[in-house]
Amino acid sequence: MSVTTDIVQAWRRPKAVMRRHMDRPKSEPFAFSLLVAFLVVAFVSLWPFLSRQTVLQPEVPMVQRLVAAGLALLALIPFWYLLAAISHWIAKALGGQCGHYAARLALFSALLAVSPGLLLRGLVAGMIGPGAQLLLVDILVGLCFAWIWMAMLREAERSYAG
Repeated sequence: MSVTTDIVQAWRRPKAVMRRHMDRPKSEPFAFSLLVAFLVVAFVSLWPFLSRQTVLQPEVPMVQRLVAAGLALLALIPFWYLLAAISHWIAKALGGQCGHYAARLALFSALLAVSPGLLLRGLVAGMIGPGAQLLLVDILVGLCFAWIWMAMLREAERSYAG
């Protein structure tokens, strides 16, 4: 199935999406492609805020801000792998049966699934700026991410060995 279909279905049935991913042959490039797709969307979601900052502080050019944001997102790749490993270790201590690959797949799928929320957050940050509205969107996107990720991780750790 397409990534966009997975994103829509992950909001309603994250366990089904995770089962479908786990039924595929094990492929580290596939899992990494989910992370890269998330990073691209996260980068795009920063543009409205960076544009706002450029208008408010014109001494720093937009290109410089975009390059810095892109490099910062790339620097986070090891963090996402570490977070997946830690989540697997915790799940394993609680009786999980799956390997690190499934934990990575669950995290990266959840990150990509919440990417429309990141786009909304970027628009709010760019159009309205800091305030109660941005905080509300941050909380909602964070809760949605946590729910989707935990559902996917629970499905992977409960159902699949390896």
